Amino acid sequence: MIGISAVDLFCGAGGLTHGFEKAGLAVNVGYDIDPICKFPYQENNKAKFIEKSVENIKGIELAKHFPEGHYKVIAGCAPCQPFSNYSRRYDVRDSGKEFYHSLKWKLLYHFARLVKECMPDIVTMENVSQLQQHQVFEEFITKLKKLKYFVTFYRVNCQDYGIPQTRRRLVFFASKFGNIDLIPPTSDRHNYKTVRDTIYHLEPLKAGQSSKTDPLHQCSKLSALNLRRIRASKPGGTWRDWPEDLITKCHRKKSGKSYPSVYGRMEWDSPSPTMTTQCFGFGNGRFGHPEQDRAISLREAALLQTFPEKYQFFPSNESFAFTKIGRLIGNAVPVKLGQVVAKSILNHIQEIN
Repeated sequence: MIGISAVDLFCGAGGLTHGFEKAGLAVNVGYDIDPICKFPYQENNKAKFIEKSVENIKGIELAKHFPEGHYKVIAGCAPCQPFSNYSRRYDVRDSGKEFYHSLKWKLLYHFARLVKECMPDIVTMENVSQLQQHQVFEEFITKLKKLKYFVTFYRVNCQDYGIPQTRRRLVFFASKFGNIDLIPPTSDRHNYKTVRDTIYHLEPLKAGQSSKTDPLHQCSKLSALNLRRIRASKPGGTWRDWPEDLITKCHRKKSGKSYPSVYGRMEWDSPSPTMTTQCFGFGNGRFGHPEQDRAISLREAALLQTFPEKYQFFPSNESFAFTKIGRLIGNAVPVKLGQVVAKSILNHIQEIN
């Protein structure tokens, strides 16, 4: 049996690590700067959690996590907000070196630094697909190629791999031994996993209610006005379906008319929209339940991110902050995408042996 070990940088609540473990690729340790990641990461995975910023990690420290004779894998998902459509005001190519060497990009540069210091056999990264449009990504590739890595990357439609979500991601690989091929899709538009497949079985809730058997199956409260709005919303529709008196002031302005994908319901027989850190809020996207008059619950969001139904995000005897757990879920790598990445790496290692 070939020994393979991984370290997960920016590990969050453990979506990538859990996917690796389910695929049979061991993760020894996960690093993250956010202390609330520790419980879900260690409770649901075999790996150890270390609370530490990537800025303060040295390559010699990472090297200690790899047993002698094992293939060494470093995985990471640098927080993607700087690269997303929501935060990108202009292309970095037009803004000069001073900008793209600024704080916005420092995590990706530290990731490249750790690769250079540790020289693992394989590197993988998952991020928003828009990262390809930035010069910082070109620099990242150039640095790894200078270190003699073979680089491949793919724009992945998550629906193609059994993830019930219209989520597009960039999956990056670098190997000392040759190109890593992404495994073929497991689904197509004829058998995409849907919202119905994923959350239909959960007990019904009213807005602001929580399940007595699963505290994560809890949804946010709605004001009287937003209750009227969701009752006027059609699955897959927009706020444009509402009576005039329910439409928000910002959407009546010309500048607001181009934002239809808020205050909407999901559709039972389609994948969900992309889960975000605000996916528990009715007004933050098409996060309304397909038929119940409420936003989706945190458990429903976690299931749409392909976390197992028993995945625990906080101790059962403690209360939790909605926004913090929502952030963990929305920022996570979908577990099934983690499996796809791990299987691609395992196939590659088998090919070279």
